[in-house]
Amino acid sequence: MFKVASFNANSIRARLGPVLEWLLLENPDVLCVQETKVEDKNFPLEAFKDAGWNVVFKGRKSYNGVAIISPHPIEEVRTGIGDWAETDEARLIEAVIKDIPVVNTYIPQGFHPDSDIFAYKLKWIRYLREYFNSRFRPSQPLLWMGDFNVAPEPIDVHDPKRLYGRIGYHPEEHLALRHVKEWGFIDVFRRHMKEGGHFTFWDYRVPGLFKRNKGWRVDHIWATAPMAAKSRRAWIDAGPRQQERPSDHTFIAAEFDW
Repeated sequence: MFKVASFNANSIRARLGPVLEWLLLENPDVLCVQETKVEDKNFPLEAFKDAGWNVVFKGRKSYNGVAIISPHPIEEVRTGIGDWAETDEARLIEAVIKDIPVVNTYIPQGFHPDSDIFAYKLKWIRYLREYFNSRFRPSQPLLWMGDFNVAPEPIDVHDPKRLYGRIGYHPEEHLALRHVKEWGFIDVFRRHMKEGGHFTFWDYRVPGLFKRNKGWRVDHIWATAPMAAKSRRAWIDAGPRQQERPSDHTFIAAEFDW
């Protein structure tokens, strides 16, 4: 079995305890983390080493940042989506674990649809297809995980009519993400969980959203067909979102017969 997960920590140092606790309880082969929000020199590497975990990471102060955690050797590490992107933005990290390529992304959140920031988000998403095409093949195993900052389907948001057109659930984002998906990806969570009401993000800014399950599914585990065919289950663990001082996201996970 090969177990993987993704988690937007919203600061790896602030959420170090819950991450280490989840690793101990679930013992995944891979955990992809986003929004580590720490420069590489200050990443809590020793805490993971002491607990028996290998970690690779790319970060920057106060925002962004990605990491891959595994009990296995982490090989062929690469960072960055391309020379055209913001310098050292720390949004993409790639590695090979147990012969399986893993790509972890923290896609830009964006801003108002008329803004340059939103245009950059769309460019970032669309370019991923070129990135995958230059590095991989749809006929081979590949895992793509992370905070995509896009809820792809109506069942991925708590109120699709009211939220339609907002950042994270905008038709242009859907088109851009679908362009990447058509390269050869399968949404592993949706392969196993067909109904709505399963979310990974509940906004801090409005009290009570988590208790009322007013959320979004913007964190994802996608795989090429050979990998997805081996998936046995996928789930969202909402427990960590109930802890004291949680991230506004929670863990999404999947298991594969690999």
